[in-house]
Amino acid sequence: MILSDVSVRRPVLAAVLSLLLIAFGLVAFDRLPLREFPNIDPRVVSIDTVYRGASADVVESRVTRIIEDRIAGVEGIRFIESSSEDGRSRISVEFDVDRDIDAAANDIRDRVSGVLDELPEEAEPPDIQKASSDDDVIMWLNLASDRLTVPALTDYAERYLLDRFSVLDGVARVRIGGQQSYAMRVWLDRNKLAARGITVADVENALRAENVELPAGSIDSIERQFTVRIKRQFRTADDFSRLVIAKGSDGHLTRLGDVARVERTAEEDRLFFRGNGIHMVGIGIIKQSTANTLTVARAARAEMERLNPSLPEGMTIAQSYDSSVFIEGAIKEVYKTLGIAIGLVVLVIYLFLGSLRATLVPAVTVPISLIATSLVLLALGYSINMLTLLALVLAIGLVVDDAIVVLENIHRRMDQYGETRLVAAFRGTRQVGFAVVATTVVLVSVFVPIAFLQGDIGRLFSEFAITMAAAVAFSSFVALSLSPMLASKVLSPREKENKATQLVDAGFRRLQRGYHVLLATSLKHKWIIVLVFIGVGSASSWFLTHIPDEYTPKEDRGAFYVLVNGPEGASYEYIKEYMDEVERRLMPLVESGEVTRLLVRAPRSFGSVAIFNNGIVIVVLDDWDKRRSAWEIMDEIRATLGDLPGVRAFVVMRQGFGARIQKPVQFVIGGGTYDELAAWRDILKAKIEQDNPGLRGLDWDYKETKPQMQVVIDYDRAADLGVTVSNIGRTLETMLGSRRVTTYIDEGQEYYIVLEGERTAQRTPTDIQNIYVRSERSGELIPLSNLVQLVEFADAISLNRYNRVRSITLEANLEPGYSLGEALSYLEGLVQEYLPGQVIVDYKGQSRDYKFAGESLLFIFGLGIMVVFLVLAAQFESWIHPFVIMLTVPLAMTGALLGLYLTGQSLNLYSQIGLIMLVGLSAKNGILIVEFANQLRDQGREFEQALIEAADVRFRPIIMTGITTATGSIPLLISSGAGTETRFVIGVVILFGVIAGTLFTLFVVPTAYDLVGRYTGSPKDVTHQLEKELEQSGSDD
Repeated sequence: MILSDVSVRRPVLAAVLSLLLIAFGLVAFDRLPLREFPNIDPRVVSIDTVYRGASADVVESRVTRIIEDRIAGVEGIRFIESSSEDGRSRISVEFDVDRDIDAAANDIRDRVSGVLDELPEEAEPPDIQKASSDDDVIMWLNLASDRLTVPALTDYAERYLLDRFSVLDGVARVRIGGQQSYAMRVWLDRNKLAARGITVADVENALRAENVELPAGSIDSIERQFTVRIKRQFRTADDFSRLVIAKGSDGHLTRLGDVARVERTAEEDRLFFRGNGIHMVGIGIIKQSTANTLTVARAARAEMERLNPSLPEGMTIAQSYDSSVFIEGAIKEVYKTLGIAIGLVVLVIYLFLGSLRATLVPAVTVPISLIATSLVLLALGYSINMLTLLALVLAIGLVVDDAIVVLENIHRRMDQYGETRLVAAFRGTRQVGFAVVATTVVLVSVFVPIAFLQGDIGRLFSEFAITMAAAVAFSSFVALSLSPMLASKVLSPREKENKATQLVDAGFRRLQRGYHVLLATSLKHKWIIVLVFIGVGSASSWFLTHIPDEYTPKEDRGAFYVLVNGPEGASYEYIKEYMDEVERRLMPLVESGEVTRLLVRAPRSFGSVAIFNNGIVIVVLDDWDKRRSAWEIMDEIRATLGDLPGVRAFVVMRQGFGARIQKPVQFVIGGGTYDELAAWRDILKAKIEQDNPGLRGLDWDYKETKPQMQVVIDYDRAADLGVTVSNIGRTLETMLGSRRVTTYIDEGQEYYIVLEGERTAQRTPTDIQNIYVRSERSGELIPLSNLVQLVEFADAISLNRYNRVRSITLEANLEPGYSLGEALSYLEGLVQEYLPGQVIVDYKGQSRDYKFAGESLLFIFGLGIMVVFLVLAAQFESWIHPFVIMLTVPLAMTGALLGLYLTGQSLNLYSQIGLIMLVGLSAKNGILIVEFANQLRDQGREFEQALIEAADVRFRPIIMTGITTATGSIPLLISSGAGTETRFVIGVVILFGVIAGTLFTLFVVPTAYDLVGRYTGSPKDVTHQLEKELEQSGSDD
C-alpha cells in the first residue's frame, strides 16, 4: 500500500495530514447549523380567503374549487388540502422537498391573481403565506400583568410587541392567544329602534357619514399655506352616544345613545387563554414552513429577554410552551451518548491490548474521523442534527475497526516473527491493506445509494448515510497513514500487561482453542451449519410478521395536547364550563410538579370565532428525569377526563418530522358527493364498532349535525313591499352576528366600530321575527315576520377536499401494542370489503409518511445488497466469494429482528435504517476471513489448511471489532432524556445484529467457502496466468 509505506517512511507527513484534518474539521464544525432533523420541513403555501356571511357550500363552490382548479398545474405539488367553512376558505398546498418555497409561493400568487375577477365581489382578496394554514404554534410566550385587564394586555401586545416578534427571521406570523382587541361596541336595542322608526341600515349609514376625517384643501396666503382638515368628532363612547342618527318631525334629534348601548370593550370576549389557572395573553410564534425551529425559538427567546426590562411595571413576558426544548434536550443527550461511546470503545480496546501505548493507535482515529466528517457535511450544505449525530455515535464502533485490524496484525508479526516495530508496521499494514480498503468500500457502498433517494426519506437519511460513509472513509485513511506511523513509534513488544488484560487474553486463548475445535467439527459436518443457516434465515420471515410496523417510534417530547370537542353548535358558555372543569381536574399535576405549565385555550381556532364548540389544553412537562413517562401521564389524563358527559377529550402527543398536532391514523375516503361520503363513513364506523382491533378516539372531519336556521324569504311579498333581499340579509347579519361598520382612532391606533343586537334579546328563533326593515318604496318599517319563515335543519360546518376531491378523513389514536401499519391495513380491508369500487382511498399526516416511506426503504435495502455484492465481486474478481461473504447478511438481520421482538420495539424508519447498516457491518467480517484465506492460498497453502488458519488468525480482530461496534451502540440503549425512544431502537438493531452477524460469520463463512469456494482462485489468478503466458510467448520469440 503506497499510503502506509509513505506514512511509515515519512512520519511527520502522516502526522501533518491528520492535524490538517482536525484543524479544518473544527472550523467546519463551528460553521454547521444546528437543527432537529435535516431540512425536510414540508414546503407549504397556504391560501386563506374570507367570504363573510357565505355558507360552507357556497364557499366551496364559489371560492375553494375555483382557486384549486387554477393552481393545480403549478410544478412540484405533492398534494392540495382544503377546508371550506362558513365565511372562510383555507387551502394548503404542499410541494416536493426539493422545490424552492419562494418560487412556489410566487407561482401560487401568479395563478391566484388570475382568478380574482372570478371570485365573489364580497370576498376579501386571498391571503397567501409560506406557512401551513393549520396555525401550528411552535412557541407560546405568556404576557401577564397584575394591574391590567385582558383587553388592556391585548392592546399593549398589538401596539408594542406583535411587530417586534413578527420581523424575526423565519417567523411566518404571530398569533395572540386569548386575544380581546378593543373595539367600540354598539349594542342595538330592536324595540327602541322600532319605536323611533329607525332601522339598522340607518344606524350604519349615519356612522359612515358622520365618523369621517377628510382633507378639505388648503388656504394660501402670500407667504404661508395652511392645510385644512376636518377632524373626527368621535373618540370616546360618550362621543359616539351623542352621534345623531335621525331628526323627528317635531325637530327632536335621535342620537345613537337613545337606541343603543355604546361601550369601549373587547371586540370578541367569548374566548380565553389561561396559564396555570391565571388569565393572560399568549404570544404564539408560527414559523415559516421551511424555517429552522431551533433558530426561530432562540431568536424569540432573545427578543423576549430584550423586551422584559422595558415593560411597564407589573407586566412580564414568560416562556411557556417551547417545542425546541425537546430538540435541544435530544441533541444534548446525543452529545452525551457520543462521549460515553468514545470512552467505552477506548476502554474495550485497552482491555484487549493491555497497553496504553497500543490503545493510543486505534483511539486517535475516533476524534480525527469524527471531526474531519464536518468538512464533508459543510461542503454538501448539511447540518448538525439528530440523524448526523446518531450516525457519528454509530460510527464510533466502526472507525476503530480498521485501526484495530492494522494494529492487531502489526502486534502479531512482532510476537510471531520477532520483527521490530518499524518492520512490523511496514509489512503488517501492507498485508491487511487490501482488507481495510475492501471493508471501507463495502461500508461506503451501503450508505452512498441512500444519498440518491428522492423525497422526504432521501433528504432525511442522505445526511445520515453520507455522515457514516465520510467517517468510515476518513477512518480508513487514518488507519493506513497515522496508525502504522504511530505503531512504528510507540509499540513495545515486551510491555507488561495488567491483570485485567491478562484475564482477557487468557479467556481469549481458551475461546480461540474452543473455536478451533468447533470450526473443525463444523467443517466435517457441514450439513449442521447448513440446517442452522436455513433455520435462522427462515426465522426472520416469522419475526417480520410478528413485529409491529409504524412510521417512527413514539417519542416522549416533553409536552402533549388535550383536544376537547363539544357537540356541534355548542355555545361559548357551554364549552367554557367544561374547559374550567378540565383545568380543575388537571391542576393537581401542576401542584405535584410533573407539569410545569398548563395552558388552556378556548375556542381552539384563531380565525373563525363563530365556532365555539372546542378547546385545547397544552400540557408542558417537567424535565424527563424528574417525572414519570409522558405516556403514563397521558393514560392518567384519559382516565381523569373519560367521565365528562358533554364533551370528548383526546390526548395527543405531537411526533417528529414536522408532524402536526393530530392523531397518527389519518385515513381519507373520497370520490363521491358529501351525502355518499357520509353514508360510506357510517358503514366504516359501524364495522369498526362491531370489531375494533385497537383504534382509540375515532373521529372524522365531516359532521352534519350543526344546528342551523334557514331564513326562507317570501320573495313576491318582499318585492311587493319594496324590501330587497340584500337589505334583509345585511340587517340580520348586523343584529345576529356582528358587523364592522367603520373605525375610530385612539392614541394613534385604529379600532373597529362593531354593531350587533343585544344578545339578551335574541335567545330563541322567534326573536328573529321582531326585527324591522324599511320599505324602499313607502319608507315604512316592516317586521321580518311578514316576509320570512324559519326552517330548522342540521348541516356540516366544514366541507373538506383532498387532492381536489371531496373527502372525509377518519382519524384515530392507537391502543398500546397496535401499530399504525396494522391499523391502515385493517381500514383498507374494510373499504375493499364493504364500500363500492368508486371510493378513492388516500392518507394524510403520519399515515401518508408511513405508506410512502416503506416503499423507499425496501428499494434502498435491495439496492444496498446489490451494490455491496457488485463491489465485492469487483474487489475479489469472483462471483462466488461475494456470495459467501453476503450469506451472513440474512443471519445478522434475524439477530436484529430478534432484538426488536424481545424488546417490544417496532419496524420503523430508524430500525430499518439500522438493518440497512447491517448489510455492510455483517459483510465486513466475512471479508477478513475470505481475503486472508486467498492470501494464504496464493502462498501455496493447502485449501483446508489455508481456510482454518485464516479463520484462526482473523478470529481475534473479528471478535474485537464486533465487540467495539456493539459497545458503541450500548450508550444508545442506556441513555435517557429527550429522544430516548429513537436512540434505543437503532441501538437494539445494531447490538443484536452485530453480535449475531459476528457469531455466524465465524462458522457460516468458512463452511460456505469450503462448500462453494474450493475451486475458486484469487483475484491475482488472471494476472499470474497472463505473466506466465507472456513469458512463454517471449521464450518462443
